Amino acid sequence: MESHPSLQHPRLAELISKYPASAGALFQTFNDVTLAQKWTNIELLELDKCERGAIRGLRPSLTAGEPASMSVVVPCGLTESLSTEWIRDAFIGLDNQLVDAPDTLFVAICSEDSSIVYYKISKGIVKPQV
Repeated sequence: MESHPSLQHPRLAELISKYPASAGALFQTFNDVTLAQKWTNIELLELDKCERGAIRGLRPSLTAGEPASMSVVVPCGLTESLSTEWIRDAFIGLDNQLVDAPDTLFVAICSEDSSIVYYKISKGIVKPQV
């Protein structure tokens, strides 16, 4: 991992060394959103209460006619325990750093076999689209 080209991003290596417990999930998610999912305008954020970095970027549209959208993903490992307090701390951390903080975020659950499952989390109760 130490010589991987993605570590050329100015903040990635810094956040990996600062939060080693979540380094693998951050590295894996960063590579997935930049290389496989083709996010652009990538910015790495620090969520100190969650003890990890988060990734903000422009997510390409999934369907024709849908505009690309600015999204945030918070990586974590499959064996980590999450709580409503942890999710609240993630939203508070984003609110403190971003003028246009999102009402939703994605949590990337990363496993040892390199698979990632993304969950969309919203502030409060949001009625799903039918």
